[in-house]
Amino acid sequence: MKPSESRSTETLRRPAPVRRAPGQWGTLPECKRVLVVVHTLVYAVRLREIFELLRADLRVQVVFTIAPHAFNEGVHDFLRGLGCAVLPWPEAVATEFDLALAAGSQGIEQIRGPLVRLPHGAGSIKLSRPAEGPHRTVGGLGRPYLTWAGRVVPAAIALAHRAELTMLEHSCPEALPVAEVVGDSCHDRIAASRHLREAYRHALGLRPEDRFVLVSSTWGLGSSFNRLDALLPRLLAELPPAGFRTGLLVHPNVWSFAGRWQLEAWLAGAAGQAVHLLPPETDWRALLIAADYVIGDHGSVTLYATMTRAPILLARFPFEDVNPDSAAATLARTAPALSASHPLPAQLAYARQEYRPAEYAAIARRITSEPGRFNRKVRRLLYRLLGLGEPAYDPVTAPLDFPLPLPAVRP
Repeated sequence: MKPSESRSTETLRRPAPVRRAPGQWGTLPECKRVLVVVHTLVYAVRLREIFELLRADLRVQVVFTIAPHAFNEGVHDFLRGLGCAVLPWPEAVATEFDLALAAGSQGIEQIRGPLVRLPHGAGSIKLSRPAEGPHRTVGGLGRPYLTWAGRVVPAAIALAHRAELTMLEHSCPEALPVAEVVGDSCHDRIAASRHLREAYRHALGLRPEDRFVLVSSTWGLGSSFNRLDALLPRLLAELPPAGFRTGLLVHPNVWSFAGRWQLEAWLAGAAGQAVHLLPPETDWRALLIAADYVIGDHGSVTLYATMTRAPILLARFPFEDVNPDSAAATLARTAPALSASHPLPAQLAYARQEYRPAEYAAIARRITSEPGRFNRKVRRLLYRLLGLGEPAYDPVTAPLDFPLPLPAVRP
């Protein structure tokens, strides 16, 4: 969402904010105060990689707020599960902070303090929506996302790849002076975890002979989820449960829009079978590493799959909504498209047979121009804006946690 969009009716009905004096911030009043602005569950998961870099520093206090957004269902539970202190939005926008972090745009012009705008996906894939104007820009990099009343809102705009500087120059040149190429956190975590593939498979409960198919869908009309009515029966009927397990990863925005009950009701026919609907809070990265095949679309998960050795099949790909210069557009010209008229096992076998590792590795290299350096570069940026020296240790990129086991298949 954009800075120019108004706050929700629900937000406007909340009581007037109670502003906290500096002494009300707890037992360490001299701390630098950092606000993490969370719009959606996707943004929350992405931002966690960043605010964890401030852990164990007694000079910094981190608090959170949930910004207005159509898809913020589940955010409060996620933050509560982490034990985060959450300020009401009206109080957050009435309080001065030394730094703020956000992966979305709606309402960020109201934040009091220097703000770092971070990406929430891979590869600058999607174009802005047609409703936002006839000149479609790369989502998140146009003026509607970065400016307010003629000024650039963020103090820093974090980019994953230096090629995005050219995109920004075309869509919002006045923001170039605050752009920083820092890399991609998901890329680095996946790269640091690929050696654990067999351990992740074991944690999922997969046998050595099992073939794990990860079906991934982004949100929106062009997503593979909008073909699920045709794809789900094929997954159930054509992939033998004796040799295949399938994980269905649906974008959290779909969960937020439709609701958990509705999604689980739609998938009720798969209960106890070898097709498993994965909860929206699932860390999909370990599952991606464990997968033998990926069926996807133009979402970020499908692009990150190029970092693994899993062959990719595209169930949907709306070229008209995708940045033609993106790595995802190149992937769409490389990966085979799912056919409605041929057996699914044969198509998976074809994708395996035609898989060309060098081509997919070249696509994966376009995700970031700073591989392995995200933590170091982002921490340097944050501490520079805070006016503090960095802690005297290297910020290590940790392997991903082990996933929970898949549900048992009914005999």
